[in-house]
Amino acid sequence: MRQVPDDGYLLKHLADIDSETRTLVSNLSEEQLNYRYEPGKWTIKDLIVHLSDCERVLTYRIMRIARNDKTDLPGFDETLFAASANARRRTVADMLEELRTARAASLAFFASLTEEELDRTGTANGYPISVRLLANHLYGHHYHHLAMIKEKYLSAFAAIK
Repeated sequence: MRQVPDDGYLLKHLADIDSETRTLVSNLSEEQLNYRYEPGKWTIKDLIVHLSDCERVLTYRIMRIARNDKTDLPGFDETLFAASANARRRTVADMLEELRTARAASLAFFASLTEEELDRTGTANGYPISVRLLANHLYGHHYHHLAMIKEKYLSAFAAIK
């Protein structure tokens, strides 16, 4: 969350980080996209699908809470999702388009929310949370994984050359 800019332009930052991600990974080779920097770690393809999955889950939570739903929203098993996603069989273009489309839908929805709706609170996975915090978390989560791609994957590719 410390990586989320506090300048009032969250929607722009969410759009920009999506674009940066596409630029960064769209020209990587299949070998690079399927690389694991340690046994058991996700590949870049796994990370891209994970970002799309989280986009949907977090936006769903945002919608429920913004609509005043006080149900404790369940968590999800990201490891199970990743293992079941079959990222290896997909093209990077397909995965990036899915992420772009999911983000565009999220941005359209977020832009419709009022200040009152952004300040609404609910419970997700047993923790109290606001719509605004969830939207910021979406950026922070994406930022974290983009930084991991740069630090753990791209740096390894440079060292291999």
